[in-house]
Amino acid sequence: MRLEDHLKVIKFNTVDLLPEEELVEKLKTGRPLRIKYGADPSRPDLHLGHYVCLKKLKDLQDLGHHIIFIVGDFTAMIGDPSGRSKTRPRLSREEVQENSRTYFEQVFKVLDPEKTEIRYNSEWLSKLTAIDIIELSATYTVSRMLERDDFRERFKNNVPISIHEFLYPLFQAYDSVAIKADIEVGGTDQKFNFLVGREVQKAYGLEPQVILTVPILEGTDGKLKMSKSYDNYIGLTEPPSEMFGKVMSIPDELVLKYYRLVLYYDDQQMKEVEKKMRENPRECKADLAEKIVEIFWGNSEAKRAREEFDRVFKLREVPDEIPEFRIPQDGMPILEILAQSGIVSSKSEVRRLVAQRAVKIGNRVVESEFEVVKPDGNIVIKVGKRKFLRVLPLT
Repeated sequence: MRLEDHLKVIKFNTVDLLPEEELVEKLKTGRPLRIKYGADPSRPDLHLGHYVCLKKLKDLQDLGHHIIFIVGDFTAMIGDPSGRSKTRPRLSREEVQENSRTYFEQVFKVLDPEKTEIRYNSEWLSKLTAIDIIELSATYTVSRMLERDDFRERFKNNVPISIHEFLYPLFQAYDSVAIKADIEVGGTDQKFNFLVGREVQKAYGLEPQVILTVPILEGTDGKLKMSKSYDNYIGLTEPPSEMFGKVMSIPDELVLKYYRLVLYYDDQQMKEVEKKMRENPRECKADLAEKIVEIFWGNSEAKRAREEFDRVFKLREVPDEIPEFRIPQDGMPILEILAQSGIVSSKSEVRRLVAQRAVKIGNRVVESEFEVVKPDGNIVIKVGKRKFLRVLPLT
């Protein structure tokens, strides 16, 4: 492939490519470049925001480059402060290990496992001595750290910044030293960390990495970046009906961005989507949801998810397959049913949903979380717009 064509593929859906001239020189060597991508297992599943990065990694992999996926099991115990207005809660080693178990399965939905190297950054970071950390810290200054928007705002507003948060970008940078990264890929919110990586690599006598950033994908709320921490994410392992429903819940103004970043539509395809969005926005969004589900679950599951969604939201019917929960014959408070069944994450969340009149039995709104439900007949509880639970007697 010609260099110009190589660059065209790399630049598609890319925001920053810095410095481009250094990338050109690296490509001219003809060797497979070492491509770094890292994700901290703060939650057990990856989401469409990660998928945007994974698609770019797949581009690079298909061009013959070597992908190194770093599971940030060590840095997850610090917590990435990027874009944060306060200190992130630290995770325990046990939480990190549990969350990282499913990462490989999800990554290999996109990347070729035979051509992908998986590394944990605890391999090298856990071996650093106090002297090593002092030497690493000496490669960067506090004043440079405070150039970062989130740190600068917190410092200006007297919001505490812990020393360990300054270490996060340095440890992430050391990952680039450890694997000798040629290119680091991530969202635009990681640009500062990637620049630190370049400086630290230079300090350790290495050729600095090229920075490649892709756009941030906003989550289902339409405001914040898609994040497990913000609970506005669409997970790669979500059941088809749940994935379809979540895509349908995004604001209309995000539909075109999802077509571009998730489905990878080119300019010509986007013109057709823009036309359809003007003519029939609901169908355009449903097409988007079906195509996204198809990526991860296949054509038949995607069609079934669309039919199920139409059955529930157009025809106001109960889905064919819904979870069941068995209770004693004398009944149980709805607070306990929803919390124990797992359909709602916590009792406080149940209380919030009831207060918002978002819980129904049949067509009747539940007025109190203490209402006792008895397993008489075909009892179906509806929570919000998309969740259903069938209540049955204990056998």
